[in-house]
Amino acid sequence: MFKHKHPYQPFIKSDTTKLIVGTLPPPRFSTGELLEKDVDFCYGSYYNSLWLFIDKIHNLGLRYDNSQYAIDERKDFLIKHKIGVCDIVGSAERKKIDASDLGMNNIKLRNVIGYLKEYPNIDTLLFIGGNSKNGPEYFFRKHIKDYKIKLEVVSNVVPRIHQFVMPTEKHESQTERMIRTVSLTSGSGAANISISRLPLYKQLKASNSDFNTFDFRVMQYREFL
Repeated sequence: MFKHKHPYQPFIKSDTTKLIVGTLPPPRFSTGELLEKDVDFCYGSYYNSLWLFIDKIHNLGLRYDNSQYAIDERKDFLIKHKIGVCDIVGSAERKKIDASDLGMNNIKLRNVIGYLKEYPNIDTLLFIGGNSKNGPEYFFRKHIKDYKIKLEVVSNVVPRIHQFVMPTEKHESQTERMIRTVSLTSGSGAANISISRLPLYKQLKASNSDFNTFDFRVMQYREFL
């Protein structure tokens, strides 16, 4: 049994307003066996593609290698845009050493609500993946049951948007704080099938045969990142 522990602490600053929430990076990030184009930082897998989307949207010209420079480029972007990263899974066990969310067992979740309380400027959670089993929204829904929080639907069109009111302690005299959640389409290759079935994707593909699932994600992510 492989104990898959998240290799990175949450990356959050005092003025962070948006929080990227995923599950776990591939096991090689925990064992230190990075590939040539991997970056030793959150979402550093070259094949995850999140930073490729961000790079395309903002025309950053990012490096994709194991250098400290590549790490600093990504940190600088997040700080500038007041974006943080706090994956919801702290650790899990795997029978098979791969990056499959469904392959995780004995899962220990991070206290995302606790981080939201600690950093009061955060008003948006960006789930990298939806509510399928062992996805970030799926785990978040389990997590908030302990706080008697329910997600209210804002938009049921991909990317699905919900909102909820942050719970307050009895001694706290603060105004109501609304948090928005956005379930972005995962950057994994497995999500390409679900994208290809979306009416909007079919429409865009029909009007431009060169349009692909990468372009679709860039279009979707642009609004939120």
